Amino acid sequence: MIRNIIFDLGGVVVEYSPREFLVDHFLNERLENILYDITFGSEEWLRLDAGELTRDEANEIIRQKGAEIGRKYEVDVILNDWYDMLRTKEDTVQLMKRLKANGYSLYYLSNISSDVLELLSARKFWKLFDGGVASCEAGITKPDRRIYRKLLDDYHLKPSECVFTDDVKINAAAASDVGVLGVHFRNARVFARSLAAHGVTLNRKHPGKKPPEAPGPESAPSAEKQE
Repeated sequence: MIRNIIFDLGGVVVEYSPREFLVDHFLNERLENILYDITFGSEEWLRLDAGELTRDEANEIIRQKGAEIGRKYEVDVILNDWYDMLRTKEDTVQLMKRLKANGYSLYYLSNISSDVLELLSARKFWKLFDGGVASCEAGITKPDRRIYRKLLDDYHLKPSECVFTDDVKINAAAASDVGVLGVHFRNARVFARSLAAHGVTLNRKHPGKKPPEAPGPESAPSAEKQE
């Protein structure tokens, strides 16, 4: 029986699409690939998620790399604007509310830097989580099985009672290494169908409210009142 739903954050609970961000800003595939390797796909970005660098330290290195290839301006644009893509995915939040209304516990498991963790933890949806593990605090990143095990151990969760979803296939698949059902996240609607297929109940749409009952004969308005 599933009791716990574990969410990745970027790309699942909030928008995170670096490639689309670069397309929107530059409309030049060759340049976009170069800039991706310097920024989102760089070693520094990975070390941010692992908690090995601060944002200021990483940005300084990334800017130096941009300057070395004559792309300092473009790199500055990325570093100044990329937070704007982290918009809350309201359809996912609505699904989370329905899950809570049906008695499920919610957790996060995310490769995330400390500054982004601080940003997201101030949003309204954060109170829906019963806990979670962030890579920047654990010093481990997905798909290393140790970070999945840490979440299970920290909150005394049984793997067979958990579902984990991530928009990165390899991260979702890695959950199976510790006995957790991993589901590749495409969108909230598809994920809800997958949950239902595994026996997760989603019949309440509003937290704390039971589905309305059809009125019985005894509760029907009398002819006298109708008049």
